[in-house]
Amino acid sequence: MARQYHVTALGSAIVDVLGAVDDAFLLTHNIAKGVMTLIDEYRAETLYAAFPDPREIAGGSAANTMAGIASLGARGNFAGKVKQDRLGGAFYASMRALGLNYTTAPAESGPQTACSLIAVTPDGQRSMNTYLGAAREFAITDLSESDIAGSDILYIEGYLWDAPTAKAASLKAIDIARKTGTKVAFSLSDPFLMGRYRGEFLELLSHLDILFANEDEAKALFEVGDFDDVLQAFKPMNKIAAITRSEKGCVIARGAEVHVVDAAPVDRVVDTTGAGDQFAAGFLYGLTHGRGLADCGRLGALAAAEVISHYGARPEVSLKDLAAKAKLI
Repeated sequence: MARQYHVTALGSAIVDVLGAVDDAFLLTHNIAKGVMTLIDEYRAETLYAAFPDPREIAGGSAANTMAGIASLGARGNFAGKVKQDRLGGAFYASMRALGLNYTTAPAESGPQTACSLIAVTPDGQRSMNTYLGAAREFAITDLSESDIAGSDILYIEGYLWDAPTAKAASLKAIDIARKTGTKVAFSLSDPFLMGRYRGEFLELLSHLDILFANEDEAKALFEVGDFDDVLQAFKPMNKIAAITRSEKGCVIARGAEVHVVDAAPVDRVVDTTGAGDQFAAGFLYGLTHGRGLADCGRLGALAAAEVISHYGARPEVSLKDLAAKAKLI
């Protein structure tokens, strides 16, 4: 019997604010290039005022993945916390407009809705300055056991580990998933997280079915300098590892089964924001629709290629149509 959702995702409900800048702007405003840096509300307001022609788009890593899931035509459910304010209302409307189920009750008081100020340089690199705000307030009471039990896969972003209550909710959700037969997928999200939670993530591996990481994150997790050593570390776990390698494509492994998948072609890289998020969307779609691991990787690569061809972390054209054209669905 089919479950209600293909994927339920837990993540930080964030509104992305994008600005096209040069490297001098990064230096002037002391922005670390190519990574995510946590900031406070004052810093967020200051950077917002400095951004040239800021563009607001509902975002957040797992929420972006769910936008990709919806674009592929799958059934998705998202859980994440916003405040009952302007940005929170915009986030809620954007998720529902995609056809996703999103019913997490907004906070009526406390921190403002989270935002991520993303400075995009001409080389396509994105430097994220994230104010977690209300997203940090996501808690166990916001979980729906029936939604998790009614999903093929539970997908969780590693960024939630930066908020204690959200981390506790994530661990509870994993426990629910294990008891109800829902597979668990987890994204390492950012190399910087390994410095703070590497030990916890290593312990978490035994409770996962699927791990998403880019090459740098995977190397940091296992403290190795060679990519082959990453694969050797994963091999005895007999879990699915989906590791992206930018222009080199991706490697999908499960035990002794290894697939090397080329990156999908793209005319010009405009903005790498959301590449990993959309890769996860394509991959999860493939898994929940009976595709082999190699085709899951190809679907992920196709979705990632679409999103890096324009500003913003969500698809601008139908991923379902692109996948059908490529004969992947």
